[in-house]
Amino acid sequence: MQGVNNINHSRGFTLIEIMIVVVIIGILGAFIVPKIMGRPDEARIIAAKQDIATISQALKLYKLDNMRYPTTEQGLQALVKKPVIDPIPPNWKGNGYLERLPADPWKNAYQYLQPGLHGEFDVMSLGADGAQGGDGNDADIGNWEL
Repeated sequence: MQGVNNINHSRGFTLIEIMIVVVIIGILGAFIVPKIMGRPDEARIIAAKQDIATISQALKLYKLDNMRYPTTEQGLQALVKKPVIDPIPPNWKGNGYLERLPADPWKNAYQYLQPGLHGEFDVMSLGADGAQGGDGNDADIGNWEL
């Protein structure tokens, strides 16, 4: 019988090699994770701007049909359901100007002022904090910025 050399040379990772890999992964995570985590906030701001642009267009159509914008008291609901408080719109479109009123990306109602502080009307989201003012994600987003 031939001599079979059954010496098993299995080599594993040393503790130093594992620590180097963990440090590299940590460094990459420190640079990549903040960039990825910021994307949902950017997406919410973009979605709010798109909603505000859509609502603004519906308000312009409302004015085209009725010679005036809804009052602050009538609110944005006037784009979905015919107002029952004065001034009653004479040519309100049968199925409305919007199918439904969207909530802003932070699940709050869009705000409406007529006359607005920045123009004929203001449509705005109060941002992530739901309060006027703020910076970054908490900043107000309005039709005057579009």
